[in-house]
Amino acid sequence: MTERDNPGAPVLGMRGVAFGYPGEGRVLHDVDLALAPGERVAIVGESGSGKSTLLHLAAGLEPVDAGTVELAGQALAGLDEAARTRLRRAQVGIVFQSFHLIPTLTAQENVMLPLELATDLDAAQRRERAAAQLVAVGLGDKGGREPEQLSGGEQQRVAIARALVHRPALILADEPTGNLDSRTGEAVFGLLLEQVRATGCALLLVTHSDDLAGRLDRVLRMQDGHLQDRAAEASAT
Repeated sequence: MTERDNPGAPVLGMRGVAFGYPGEGRVLHDVDLALAPGERVAIVGESGSGKSTLLHLAAGLEPVDAGTVELAGQALAGLDEAARTRLRRAQVGIVFQSFHLIPTLTAQENVMLPLELATDLDAAQRRERAAAQLVAVGLGDKGGREPEQLSGGEQQRVAIARALVHRPALILADEPTGNLDSRTGEAVFGLLLEQVRATGCALLLVTHSDDLAGRLDRVLRMQDGHLQDRAAEASAT
């Protein structure tokens, strides 16, 4: 059963999660996190505090050392690597700080990739949906261009379109405006929020910006591998 079969279930559930890289000690300690369908949550904190590692675990890119992770109602611990990959492709869209577009593919071909990997759509349907998603991010006239022919802001718009095109339950965004100037970053962030709201998916955002974080439903702080609710912290002081 997936989250879409049970609309009340969290899109992402993490309980008692601990993780460390070999030879480096623990990076995350006893992390609890529940993300409801459509909820938009920010994680803030210093570099090296464990924010990006948490996203990797949420996506099933790494197995946890302790605790449990459930993605779209499916416990990751019971899945082998191939099954985790299938679940991630179907249920998760990822937006990175570095755009990670394939340089030899056009914008439309980059956006089509998740459809080829995670859907049964035929080629014509994939092209149609990718084209529509590019229109939604304001790049309807640039689908035939390769990444080097696009500005940084346009490349990140393509990356957002790629993350959303297969209609995932969850978007994971790791400093999505980090490589953009402030004006372009603001425009791209606004677009990301607009598209997340339009599609109804949940968003888990890692950012250094308190301003961007404050525009989401909830703000959590990662400090030395511990995840804290900033609102709860404020009420306790």
